[in-house]
Order: sequence, then structure tokens, then C-alpha cells
Amino acid sequence: MIIAVTNQKGGVGKTTTAFNVAAGLALMGKSVLLVDTDPQGHSTVSCVVDASVLQYSLYDAMTDAKVGIEQVIIPSTVPGLDIINSRISMAKLEPMLVGEIDGHFRMRDVLDPVKKKYDFIFLDTPPTLGLITINALVAADRILIPIQASYLSLEGTDDLLETIEKIRKIANTELSIIGVIITLYDKRTNISKDVVKQIIGVFGDNVFETVVSKSVKLEESPAYKESIFTYAPNSVGAAQYQQIAEEILKRAKK
Repeated sequence: MIIAVTNQKGGVGKTTTAFNVAAGLALMGKSVLLVDTDPQGHSTVSCVVDASVLQYSLYDAMTDAKVGIEQVIIPSTVPGLDIINSRISMAKLEPMLVGEIDGHFRMRDVLDPVKKKYDFIFLDTPPTLGLITINALVAADRILIPIQASYLSLEGTDDLLETIEKIRKIANTELSIIGVIITLYDKRTNISKDVVKQIIGVFGDNVFETVVSKSVKLEESPAYKESIFTYAPNSVGAAQYQQIAEEILKRAKK
């Protein structure tokens, strides 16, 4: 199953969610691939010891027919979790794809040879609704949407849902939302509680039961190339992402 982790708003915990959910499933014995599609490469720097020594990236696999997808897959710092790294060169991809016959389908076609090798493939997308994100949505079976529990968190949601609906009609009829994760929740504030109600009002049963609280440990762990499960195994963040990973397993079977 390919899951695109997406939200066009930045700062919602998208990469934190993609990495830790992928790590959680890997630690549960699932074979998992994390694909960093963001030119900023945050997933890459979170779980690759030294990305500068890597010969190829996702960009090469999507632009050079001589570079196969197997050549860009490497082990991450998490046992059982592989990664396809991203570099700033991905920023050049969108203008290259404009006008190409397969411009919307390139990522789907590139990933197809390894789709059956993994139980889960997570696509960490840029905070935009550009061609890279559209490629990810065309390639995906499901969408995982992290939304921050803060003021204006739902701003732009209509655009995302409209884009999803267009892709369903034109390029990927099976695409559906596996869930919405509320992130950066602060139980001390009324605004967090109010926003949770608003998000449930929009997405209903798609909202995961587990929310992810604001956490210093979650912010720190990428700097040490670790998931929350090894950096702070007894933390609230580790427990919450473990519960989310388990919930994804249940929803994936439906």
C-alpha cells in the first residue's frame, strides 16, 4: 500500500509523522519504504547518516531512464525501514514535467517495480499542491493528512480536497483518505480543543482517535538521526505514534 502524507501547509508535523509512522510499522515487523519527495529533504536528513555521499536520489530515478528505482533505495537508521532520498535538485523537477505526456504519472511508474516488495510505502510530500505532490497523489492508494491543532489550521483544506477529487476523476479512481492526524496538540489551550472539534466537523470518522501532542523530544529526535521510538522510547510521543501505527494497520485492512 502506498500512502501519501500530505498537507499544503508547512509546519504541521508532516515529515515527523511520515518518518515516525513508517518507523513504527517497521518496528512492528512490516517492510516499509519511506520516499522523500520534498526538495528540502527533511525526511532524508532525519534518517540517513550522511546523505552527501549518496550517488543517486529520487530526482535521478524520475529523470534518467538509466537509473532504476532499486539503485536509489538505501537502508535508513531504522531497522526494516528503507528510504529513497531527496535533494534540492527535486526543485527542478516540476518545470521539467510540465507539458510531458507522463508528467502526472512519472512517480507512479517509477515506484511500480518495488510496490509489491513492501507492505507500506510512505510518500513525504512538499508543502505545496504542485506537480510533485500531484505525482504522489496519483501514485498513492491512500492519503494521510496531518493537521496542526492551531488557529487557521483548516485554511487551504478546501483546495486539498478539491485536488484529491480531481485526481480521483482523472488519474486515480481508487484514491481515498486513510486518515487525518491531529498534530502539535496542546491540551492546555482552548484553541487546540476548539480546532479538534472543527477538524472532526470537517473530516468526521477519518480523524484518528490518537492526537499527537507538542513535544520537545519529537523536535529533537531528527537531529540525532533517530525515530521517537529509539530516541525517547518512554515518551508520550512514542506512545502516540505507536497507537497511530496500529490504527493505520487496522484501517489498511478495510
